Amino acid sequence: MITTVAFYVFATIMLVSAALVVTSRNPVYSVLFLILAFFNAAGLFLLAGAEFLAMILVIVYVGAVAVLFLFVVMMLNVNFVQLSEGFQRYSRVGLVIGAVLFLELVFVLGGWTFAPGSQTLRLAPMPPDLHNTQALGQLIYTKYFLLFQTSGLILLVAMIGAIVLTLRGRVESRRQDISRQTSRNVAETLVSVTMPLGSGTKSIGIFRPLVSEPEAPPEKIHAPEAH
Repeated sequence: MITTVAFYVFATIMLVSAALVVTSRNPVYSVLFLILAFFNAAGLFLLAGAEFLAMILVIVYVGAVAVLFLFVVMMLNVNFVQLSEGFQRYSRVGLVIGAVLFLELVFVLGGWTFAPGSQTLRLAPMPPDLHNTQALGQLIYTKYFLLFQTSGLILLVAMIGAIVLTLRGRVESRRQDISRQTSRNVAETLVSVTMPLGSGTKSIGIFRPLVSEPEAPPEKIHAPEAH
């Protein structure tokens, strides 16, 4: 009974949060609702017995991806008035694309059926000496090893491509030339000066700034005495 109530609570909050991610006008609120949806999805994973996926969802997506989105949105100077101006202009195109996606989802769900042995596999007992995390690791790194490595390579290429596309070199910025710094010798960096004993920096052409004398206070003007 408690598990059923927790499932409906987590599922309801997650669906509401996912809807607010899309409908919220403030991007910061959208990211916060996204984090709330991730936490509730992690709760659903815990109820399903997938504790490893729940921890990965909290640590990776909430602790890294969503927080990174939040920092980027807060650091960008987003003009919300300019964003709202183009909403009505492209609303018809957005409605058409949304309707097409909705019809595709209806077709997919309408033709989707359970496999004949799905109920038996779902209720199959797990070996006592094999927990969920170990079973998931054996499945990923044995049967789906090539697909797992391929997906990691695709993500790496996508990350490098995003960095290359968004990198903008600034000509006026000063850059450090390490090879030039390490190739210098002592003669290029230091100057040896022989100075007589007791002489100061004045003998080599370095003068101290003259201390300006304090100005004399203005003389008081006495008014003529009245007779």
